[in-house]
Amino acid sequence: MSHTVGIRQAQKQKTRQALLDAALRLLEEQSLSSLGLREVTRAVGVAPTAFYRHFRDTADLGVALVEETLGSLHATIAQAMTEPADSARIDRTVALIADLVRTSPAHVRFVARERHGGVAPVREAIAEQLRRFTDEVAAVFARDAGAEGWSEDDLHMLAGLYVDHMMTTASSFLEAGPEGEERVSGLARRRLRLVNLGREHWLD
Repeated sequence: MSHTVGIRQAQKQKTRQALLDAALRLLEEQSLSSLGLREVTRAVGVAPTAFYRHFRDTADLGVALVEETLGSLHATIAQAMTEPADSARIDRTVALIADLVRTSPAHVRFVARERHGGVAPVREAIAEQLRRFTDEVAAVFARDAGAEGWSEDDLHMLAGLYVDHMMTTASSFLEAGPEGEERVSGLARRRLRLVNLGREHWLD
């Protein structure tokens, strides 16, 4: 009995992932607000009713795509931010973003487009993920030697600058393509170094 349940669960997960993958392919050419669930189910080869076994609606599917894109990055970014030297931290962070765009361009494009798109639950899901990143980066900065005297609000302001810069850099990598990767990486690192310069003198 448990073996049969396991097979059903595996098949259900396989169908769910197929729906996510099909939606992501379709979203290369359109926004989520214009995506119909029948388009998605047709691409997977399942009946429209099968969609509702996995998602309430396309907005719910979009929230799942946000989690798939950003949810797994928290531990990776936290690891990059623990580099002891600012230069190493900057290099690892920019390299991480470049690798994400290189390996998952459709996911990054989806988040970049829907961050200010017309589907409120997806906008809110992206904003919540970015708030989590900001909190995590602020916590790292609070442990740095130069954080003495910084207020919590200022640490979050600084962390927000880093997170916004990560998003901007990801979009720049997408637009530039492989041939422009080195140029975008160089500019991203220089901008973060400029932020660090301001950080060093913020309490002067």
